[in-house]
Amino acid sequence: MWEYTDNVKEHFLNPRNVGKIDDADGVGEVGSLACGDALRLYLKLGKNGKIADAKFQTFGCASAIASSSALTEIIKGMSLEEAEKITNQDIAQFLGGLPKEKMHCSVMGKEALEKAIANYRGEAEKKQEGNVVCECFGITDQEIEKAVKENNLKLVEDVTDYIKAGGGCGQCHEQIQEIIDSILGQKTPKEKKKAPMTNLQKIKMIEETLEREIRPALKQDGGDIELIDVDANHVLVKLRGTCAKCAASQVTLKHYVEAKLQEFVTPELVVEEVQ
Repeated sequence: MWEYTDNVKEHFLNPRNVGKIDDADGVGEVGSLACGDALRLYLKLGKNGKIADAKFQTFGCASAIASSSALTEIIKGMSLEEAEKITNQDIAQFLGGLPKEKMHCSVMGKEALEKAIANYRGEAEKKQEGNVVCECFGITDQEIEKAVKENNLKLVEDVTDYIKAGGGCGQCHEQIQEIIDSILGQKTPKEKKKAPMTNLQKIKMIEETLEREIRPALKQDGGDIELIDVDANHVLVKLRGTCAKCAASQVTLKHYVEAKLQEFVTPELVVEEVQ
Protein backbone atom coordinates (compact mmCIF):
# COMPACT_ATOMS: atom_id res chain seq x y z
CA MET A 1 0.00 0.00 0.00
CA TRP A 2 1.37 3.44 -0.94
CA GLU A 3 2.07 5.95 1.81
CA TYR A 4 0.44 9.33 1.15
CA THR A 5 1.32 12.56 2.96
CA ASP A 6 -1.37 14.40 4.87
CA ASN A 7 -1.28 17.09 2.18
CA VAL A 8 -1.96 14.57 -0.58
CA LYS A 9 -4.88 13.17 1.41
CA GLU A 10 -6.25 16.65 2.02
CA HIS A 11 -6.13 17.63 -1.67
CA PHE A 12 -7.69 14.29 -2.63
CA LEU A 13 -10.53 14.43 -0.11
CA ASN A 14 -11.09 18.17 -0.49
CA PRO A 15 -9.76 19.10 -3.94
CA ARG A 16 -9.56 22.78 -4.80
CA ASN A 17 -10.76 24.36 -8.02
CA VAL A 18 -12.65 21.41 -9.46
CA GLY A 19 -14.83 22.26 -12.43
CA LYS A 20 -14.92 24.04 -15.75
CA ILE A 21 -14.35 27.64 -16.83
CA ASP A 22 -16.78 28.29 -19.68
CA ASP A 23 -14.95 31.35 -21.00
CA ALA A 24 -11.45 30.04 -20.34
CA ASP A 25 -8.57 31.79 -22.04
CA GLY A 26 -6.57 28.59 -22.30
CA VAL A 27 -7.38 24.89 -22.07
CA GLY A 28 -4.93 21.99 -21.90
CA GLU A 29 -5.81 18.32 -22.03
CA VAL A 30 -3.53 15.32 -21.50
CA GLY A 31 -3.88 11.58 -21.00
CA SER A 32 -6.75 9.38 -22.05
CA LEU A 33 -9.40 7.20 -20.45
CA ALA A 34 -7.80 4.21 -22.15
CA CYS A 35 -4.59 4.81 -20.18
CA GLY A 36 -6.50 5.21 -16.93
CA ASP A 37 -5.66 8.92 -16.36
CA ALA A 38 -6.98 12.05 -18.05
CA LEU A 39 -6.72 15.73 -17.08
CA ARG A 40 -8.24 18.92 -18.53
CA LEU A 41 -6.93 22.24 -17.17
CA TYR A 42 -8.67 25.62 -17.63
CA LEU A 43 -6.94 29.01 -17.27
CA LYS A 44 -8.54 32.46 -16.94
CA LEU A 45 -6.32 35.53 -17.07
CA GLY A 46 -6.99 38.82 -15.35
CA LYS A 47 -6.52 42.31 -16.78
CA ASN A 48 -2.98 42.33 -15.41
CA GLY A 49 -2.12 39.31 -17.55
CA LYS A 50 -1.76 37.02 -14.56
CA ILE A 51 -3.68 33.81 -13.92
CA ALA A 52 -6.82 34.90 -12.09
CA ASP A 53 -8.46 31.49 -11.99
CA ALA A 54 -7.60 27.89 -12.75
CA LYS A 55 -9.87 24.87 -12.64
CA PHE A 56 -9.55 21.23 -13.58
CA GLN A 57 -11.47 18.12 -14.46
CA THR A 58 -9.76 14.78 -14.06
CA PHE A 59 -10.34 11.07 -14.28
CA GLY A 60 -7.74 9.26 -12.26
CA CYS A 61 -6.46 8.06 -8.92
CA ALA A 62 -6.02 9.94 -5.64
CA SER A 63 -2.60 11.22 -6.71
CA ALA A 64 -3.98 12.52 -10.02
CA ILE A 65 -6.71 14.47 -8.22
CA ALA A 66 -4.33 15.79 -5.56
CA SER A 67 -1.70 16.79 -8.14
CA SER A 68 -4.29 18.64 -10.23
CA SER A 69 -5.64 20.42 -7.17
CA ALA A 70 -2.14 21.41 -6.07
CA LEU A 71 -1.24 22.70 -9.53
CA THR A 72 -4.22 25.07 -9.67
CA GLU A 73 -3.34 26.45 -6.24
CA ILE A 74 0.30 26.97 -7.21
CA ILE A 75 -0.30 28.87 -10.45
CA LYS A 76 -3.10 31.22 -9.43
CA GLY A 77 -1.69 34.75 -9.29
CA MET A 78 1.30 33.88 -11.50
CA SER A 79 2.16 35.36 -14.86
CA LEU A 80 2.34 32.88 -17.73
CA GLU A 81 6.11 33.27 -17.77
CA GLU A 82 6.25 32.29 -14.09
CA ALA A 83 3.82 29.40 -14.59
CA GLU A 84 5.93 28.04 -17.45
CA LYS A 85 8.77 27.46 -15.00
CA ILE A 86 6.69 25.16 -12.76
CA THR A 87 7.99 21.60 -12.86
CA ASN A 88 6.38 18.33 -11.88
CA GLN A 89 8.81 18.25 -8.96
CA ASP A 90 7.32 21.54 -7.73
CA ILE A 91 3.86 19.96 -7.73
CA ALA A 92 5.09 16.91 -5.82
CA GLN A 93 6.95 19.07 -3.29
CA PHE A 94 3.85 21.23 -2.72
CA LEU A 95 2.09 18.02 -1.68
CA GLY A 96 4.93 16.96 0.60
CA GLY A 97 6.00 14.27 -1.85
CA LEU A 98 4.36 11.54 -3.91
CA PRO A 99 5.03 7.78 -4.02
CA LYS A 100 7.51 7.23 -6.86
CA GLU A 101 4.98 4.94 -8.54
CA LYS A 102 2.63 7.95 -8.78
CA MET A 103 5.00 10.62 -10.05
CA HIS A 104 3.42 10.39 -13.51
CA CYS A 105 0.43 12.23 -12.02
CA SER A 106 2.55 15.32 -11.37
CA VAL A 107 4.01 15.01 -14.89
CA MET A 108 0.47 15.08 -16.28
CA GLY A 109 -0.14 18.36 -14.46
CA LYS A 110 2.99 19.94 -15.93
CA GLU A 111 2.04 18.78 -19.45
CA ALA A 112 -1.55 20.06 -19.11
CA LEU A 113 -0.21 23.46 -18.00
CA GLU A 114 2.13 23.63 -21.01
CA LYS A 115 -0.76 22.85 -23.36
CA ALA A 116 -3.12 25.36 -21.73
CA ILE A 117 -0.53 28.16 -22.08
CA ALA A 118 0.12 27.19 -25.71
CA ASN A 119 -3.64 27.18 -26.33
CA TYR A 120 -3.95 30.71 -24.92
CA ARG A 121 -1.15 31.92 -27.18
CA GLY A 122 -2.81 30.39 -30.22
CA GLU A 123 0.10 28.04 -30.82
CA ALA A 124 -0.70 24.89 -32.78
CA GLU A 125 -0.47 21.75 -30.70
CA LYS A 126 2.97 20.28 -31.11
CA LYS A 127 3.12 17.11 -33.10
CA GLN A 128 4.60 14.17 -31.29
CA GLU A 129 8.31 14.26 -32.05
CA GLY A 130 10.71 11.36 -32.18
CA ASN A 131 10.22 7.65 -32.68
CA VAL A 132 7.69 5.71 -30.65
CA VAL A 133 9.49 3.41 -28.21
CA CYS A 134 6.62 2.33 -25.96
CA GLU A 135 3.84 1.11 -28.26
CA CYS A 136 1.46 0.43 -25.36
CA PHE A 137 1.31 4.12 -24.34
CA GLY A 138 2.57 5.79 -27.54
CA ILE A 139 5.63 7.35 -25.88
CA THR A 140 8.60 8.45 -27.97
CA ASP A 141 12.34 8.39 -27.40
CA GLN A 142 12.36 12.20 -27.05
CA GLU A 143 9.72 12.09 -24.32
CA ILE A 144 11.76 9.47 -22.47
CA GLU A 145 14.94 11.53 -22.85
CA LYS A 146 13.17 14.61 -21.47
CA ALA A 147 11.85 12.72 -18.43
CA VAL A 148 15.27 11.17 -17.71
CA LYS A 149 17.08 14.52 -17.92
CA GLU A 150 14.54 16.57 -15.95
CA ASN A 151 14.12 14.04 -13.15
CA ASN A 152 17.55 12.39 -13.06
CA LEU A 153 16.09 8.94 -13.72
CA LYS A 154 18.42 5.95 -13.72
CA LEU A 155 16.25 2.86 -14.10
CA VAL A 156 13.58 1.62 -16.49
CA GLU A 157 11.25 1.36 -13.49
CA ASP A 158 11.80 5.06 -12.79
CA VAL A 159 10.79 5.96 -16.34
CA THR A 160 7.64 3.87 -15.97
CA ASP A 161 6.78 5.64 -12.70
CA TYR A 162 7.14 9.08 -14.29
CA ILE A 163 5.66 8.70 -17.79
CA LYS A 164 4.32 5.11 -17.91
CA ALA A 165 6.69 4.04 -20.71
CA GLY A 166 7.50 0.37 -20.27
CA GLY A 167 4.48 -0.26 -18.07
CA GLY A 168 2.66 -2.44 -20.60
CA CYS A 169 4.04 -5.48 -22.41
CA GLY A 170 7.66 -4.77 -21.46
CA GLN A 171 9.05 -5.19 -24.98
CA CYS A 172 10.58 -1.70 -24.90
CA HIS A 173 12.58 -2.13 -21.66
CA GLU A 174 15.89 -2.75 -23.42
CA GLN A 175 15.47 0.32 -25.64
CA ILE A 176 14.51 2.50 -22.66
CA GLN A 177 17.63 1.32 -20.80
CA GLU A 178 19.79 2.20 -23.82
CA ILE A 179 18.35 5.74 -23.80
CA ILE A 180 19.08 6.07 -20.07
CA ASP A 181 22.62 4.76 -20.53
CA SER A 182 23.34 7.16 -23.40
CA ILE A 183 22.23 10.14 -21.28
CA LEU A 184 24.16 9.03 -18.20
CA GLY A 185 27.25 8.21 -20.26
CA GLN A 186 27.08 4.54 -19.41
CA LYS A 187 27.94 1.85 -21.91
CA THR A 188 25.30 -0.77 -22.53
CA PRO A 189 27.02 -4.18 -22.63
CA LYS A 190 27.29 -5.38 -26.24
CA GLU A 191 26.29 -8.89 -25.30
CA LYS A 192 23.39 -7.90 -23.12
CA LYS A 193 21.17 -10.79 -22.16
CA LYS A 194 17.68 -10.49 -23.51
CA ALA A 195 14.70 -11.00 -21.26
CA PRO A 196 13.55 -14.62 -21.47
CA MET A 197 10.71 -15.23 -23.88
CA THR A 198 7.43 -15.90 -22.14
CA ASN A 199 5.49 -19.03 -22.98
CA LEU A 200 2.72 -16.96 -24.56
CA GLN A 201 5.22 -15.16 -26.77
CA LYS A 202 6.79 -18.46 -27.76
CA ILE A 203 3.45 -20.05 -28.67
CA LYS A 204 2.48 -17.01 -30.73
CA MET A 205 5.76 -17.10 -32.67
CA ILE A 206 5.40 -20.84 -33.27
CA GLU A 207 1.86 -20.38 -34.57
CA GLU A 208 2.95 -17.54 -36.85
CA THR A 209 5.90 -19.55 -38.22
CA LEU A 210 3.74 -22.60 -38.87
CA GLU A 211 1.19 -20.46 -40.72
CA ARG A 212 3.69 -18.37 -42.68
CA GLU A 213 6.63 -20.69 -43.38
CA ILE A 214 5.57 -24.30 -42.99
CA ARG A 215 1.92 -24.98 -43.78
CA PRO A 216 1.95 -23.45 -47.30
CA ALA A 217 4.78 -25.79 -48.34
CA LEU A 218 3.11 -28.86 -46.85
CA LYS A 219 -0.22 -28.02 -48.47
CA GLN A 220 1.39 -27.94 -51.92
CA ASP A 221 1.92 -31.70 -51.54
CA GLY A 222 -1.51 -32.35 -50.03
CA GLY A 223 -0.32 -32.34 -46.44
CA ASP A 224 -0.84 -30.18 -43.38
CA ILE A 225 0.23 -29.79 -39.77
CA GLU A 226 -1.62 -29.00 -36.56
CA LEU A 227 -0.13 -27.56 -33.38
CA ILE A 228 -1.28 -29.63 -30.42
CA ASP A 229 0.66 -28.17 -27.50
CA VAL A 230 3.88 -26.46 -26.40
CA ASP A 231 5.54 -27.84 -23.28
CA ALA A 232 8.61 -25.75 -22.43
CA ASN A 233 10.76 -26.23 -25.59
CA HIS A 234 8.87 -29.32 -26.80
CA VAL A 235 6.51 -28.58 -29.66
CA LEU A 236 3.85 -31.26 -30.06
CA VAL A 237 2.27 -31.45 -33.52
CA LYS A 238 0.05 -33.72 -35.59
CA LEU A 239 0.74 -34.31 -39.29
CA ARG A 240 -2.33 -34.33 -41.52
CA GLY A 241 -3.20 -35.37 -45.08
CA THR A 242 -0.50 -37.00 -47.18
CA CYS A 243 2.15 -36.06 -44.60
CA ALA A 244 0.55 -38.40 -42.07
CA LYS A 245 0.90 -41.36 -44.42
CA CYS A 246 4.27 -40.50 -45.93
CA ALA A 247 7.17 -42.82 -45.16
CA ALA A 248 9.45 -39.81 -44.95
CA SER A 249 7.25 -37.99 -42.44
CA GLN A 250 9.94 -38.04 -39.73
CA VAL A 251 12.44 -36.53 -42.12
CA THR A 252 9.93 -33.75 -42.88
CA LEU A 253 9.30 -33.29 -39.18
CA LYS A 254 12.94 -32.97 -38.15
CA HIS A 255 14.70 -31.52 -41.18
CA TYR A 256 11.99 -29.09 -42.24
CA VAL A 257 9.45 -28.32 -39.51
CA GLU A 258 11.89 -28.39 -36.60
CA ALA A 259 14.59 -26.57 -38.57
CA LYS A 260 12.20 -23.76 -39.52
CA LEU A 261 10.93 -23.32 -35.95
CA GLN A 262 14.48 -23.26 -34.63
CA GLU A 263 15.37 -20.62 -37.22
CA PHE A 264 12.43 -18.30 -36.66
CA VAL A 265 11.63 -18.87 -32.96
CA THR A 266 14.48 -20.30 -30.88
CA PRO A 267 17.20 -22.95 -31.48
CA GLU A 268 16.16 -24.84 -28.34
CA LEU A 269 12.88 -26.12 -29.82
CA VAL A 270 12.34 -29.83 -30.34
CA VAL A 271 9.42 -31.00 -32.49
CA GLU A 272 7.63 -34.24 -31.66
CA GLU A 273 4.67 -35.86 -33.36
CA VAL A 274 1.63 -36.89 -31.36
CA GLN A 275 0.35 -40.27 -32.49
